[in-house]
Amino acid sequence: MAKIQAEYIWLDGGKPTASLRSKTKVLDTDDAARTGVPEWGFDGSSTQQAEGKSSDCLLKPVRVVPDPIRGGENILVLCEVLNADGSPHTSNARARLREIAQRTIEHEPWFGIEQEYTLFEGHKPLAWPEDGTPGPQGPYYCAVGAENIFGRPLVEAHFSACLKAGLMIAGINAEVMPGQWEFQVGPLGALEVADQHWLMRWILCRLGEDFGIRVSFAPKPMLGDWNGAGAHTNFSTREMRLPGGIKTIEAACEKLKMKHAEHIAVYGAGNEERLTGKHETCSMSEFRYGVSDRGASIRIPIFTAKNGCGYLEDRRPAANMDPYQVCAKLLETVCLG
Repeated sequence: MAKIQAEYIWLDGGKPTASLRSKTKVLDTDDAARTGVPEWGFDGSSTQQAEGKSSDCLLKPVRVVPDPIRGGENILVLCEVLNADGSPHTSNARARLREIAQRTIEHEPWFGIEQEYTLFEGHKPLAWPEDGTPGPQGPYYCAVGAENIFGRPLVEAHFSACLKAGLMIAGINAEVMPGQWEFQVGPLGALEVADQHWLMRWILCRLGEDFGIRVSFAPKPMLGDWNGAGAHTNFSTREMRLPGGIKTIEAACEKLKMKHAEHIAVYGAGNEERLTGKHETCSMSEFRYGVSDRGASIRIPIFTAKNGCGYLEDRRPAANMDPYQVCAKLLETVCLG
């Protein structure tokens, strides 16, 4: 009987920021085809999700994609974490998003996430000098050439791997700070975009092992006159995308203004170091929105303004945000508020 390797992937109970965990199970292909990918378990006392005296937690498969690293018929299995009785674990933010997505399905929401990240070698970003810093920001964004670009082999390997896995990666680019990059996922529905986002993060970190490069999602990886790292979240509903939808977008911005503090609370730990009002951010202590304004909390893209419909870009989420929580909060405020 043929065998495949199934990499079970889940989020731990780390606070304030959860980390990815994974382990491998060998499956019989005939059994998997007949009954599906089975649930599994793990030691929750080692992932901040249980006590040693009652440590079993369950892994419930929720999304299966081809494994682009091992190749062949092997698979990646994204899981929700459940308690031993089958109820959602307190760390399981996907369960809440699943419920909110069902309640807002008639709005036909779409999401696109722009994930910035920084590549590290040792204690400094890739190719930064041991003593001092590289030249100031300016020549690195969307650049080409070995004097400006660092880490492209890993970035390209990640891009190709996501495509092989059938994930909706939309593009990549070098970012403003040297050693910093971005990938985009979507547009997709709430659960789909968040699931795929986590799988793309796992693939990136896993490939980083092969290259000897650490991937950082810190909101402000280097203090000083350097851009931070965000996860700008593009959002629209059916009504926003229809002619005249700009009025719905503006109404959504007013709703978001009223709930600004609630959103900031789930938009990533350490975000105060990034949202300072400098480096293409709005200060955390204020909220504003505007057309083509990358210093605003919410940017209304120029083509949305010209067409009178489209989407908004929430520029507040940090690079280390949990997409399950961010998508849930946007749906809750805009569609249920």
